[in-house]
Amino acid sequence: MMGEKIYPYIPNSVPEVQKEMLEFIGVDSIEDLISDIPDEIRMKGPMQLPEPYTDEAGVYRHVSGILKKNITAGELRCFLGAGCYNRYVPAVVDEVINRSEFLTAYAGEPYEDHGRFQAMFEYQSMMAELLDFDVCNVPNYDGSQAAGTALRMAARVTRRGEVLVPYNINPDVRRVISTYLQPDIKITFIDYDVKTGRICLDSLKKSLTDNVAAVLVMNPNFFGVIEEDAEAIAELAHSKGALLVAYVEPSSLGIIKPPSRYGADLACGDLQPLGIHMNYGGGVAGFIAASDRHDIVEEYPSRLFGIAPTSEGEWGFGDVLWERTSFANRDSAKEFVGTHAALWGIAAGVYLASLGPRGMRDLGEAIVQRSACLKKALSGIRGLNADKFSGAVFEEFVVDLSGTGKNVAEINRELLGHGILGGYDLGAAFPELKGCMLVCVTEQTSAEDIKAFAEALNAIAG
Repeated sequence: MMGEKIYPYIPNSVPEVQKEMLEFIGVDSIEDLISDIPDEIRMKGPMQLPEPYTDEAGVYRHVSGILKKNITAGELRCFLGAGCYNRYVPAVVDEVINRSEFLTAYAGEPYEDHGRFQAMFEYQSMMAELLDFDVCNVPNYDGSQAAGTALRMAARVTRRGEVLVPYNINPDVRRVISTYLQPDIKITFIDYDVKTGRICLDSLKKSLTDNVAAVLVMNPNFFGVIEEDAEAIAELAHSKGALLVAYVEPSSLGIIKPPSRYGADLACGDLQPLGIHMNYGGGVAGFIAASDRHDIVEEYPSRLFGIAPTSEGEWGFGDVLWERTSFANRDSAKEFVGTHAALWGIAAGVYLASLGPRGMRDLGEAIVQRSACLKKALSGIRGLNADKFSGAVFEEFVVDLSGTGKNVAEINRELLGHGILGGYDLGAAFPELKGCMLVCVTEQTSAEDIKAFAEALNAIAG
């Protein structure tokens, strides 16, 4: 109970307002509303909480003090990626998505939400062009869920109950897929080549049977290595009647062949690199793209927006094949879909429109150049091997630090003292890579950042 305290930032805490509400619903007190809760399980004393702030300014000061304890990637030299990247977000992206018609519009229908529907259609069109596919969905929760959904779509298309997943994918994606495909779809994991970091074709061939619905390829994979055998993997999958699902990093597609060109039937991934702030790990949204194959499009559980002429002689935007979704068929839906991350789709659309094809190519080239510069800068440091895997890389690569005599956690702690956010410790998710760090560069990584990182690691290695 609040007693007689009035909290201006909590609705209906004024006693007179509470009294009026209680009289309206026909009870004497708030206690009457909880009378069904047995007395023995009720809390008898007050909760052990700090003294409350009764004014908004006090709350603001308190929360601001807590937030100031955080150190952001913007305040450090950041070399951490592993699925969430310190990318530059053009000012126009934030300007558009913070408009009220986008930011606060939870849902809508074609007859009254014209702008958002068109914005989503434009986003889908640009993503389809980037991926070289015909169809792209309204964003779902994140890339991990997009991968799980794409694999389930493949299982429904092929009417098979097993998928092959390489071990060299993001461990977070791997865990979500393992959960998402329970209990009816079997997952068989395939090995990666310890020299190149790419999928081991021999392991794939051994596991590929007539019961396999799909083969998943992450390209570039979690180690940053480009899967140069993706076309051969697609041919192997198709020879057994399976589909190829490619999990791609969209910002790489300005310079790397799009998934449709090496035989992928479905593409998926996360939108975060396309104009979305990291947001403490919350700036994520997934996409699924495919060719205009009716059997595949029918298996999309998520919304698809299309364009069609109206009876008024104009163009209208609305849902395509609405009956596919769980919104239309709650009881018999192929897969349940709830809240979409539609706002991030608009962010990605604005980002793609602002960069254009030439900008995406320049972005990819800039990242590759920075990766090469960082590798060169690290190459002469004692006890460090920046060529753990021989495969060509994009954005990230594995550095073996085991020769320094220190573990990755120790090195990252010391790097923080130099104002540097170090890379991802691979040892926990990949025990065979104990002592290895996954380092990342983006278009925001400067020559000064690379020099500072190399000097700090040289000093730490001793």
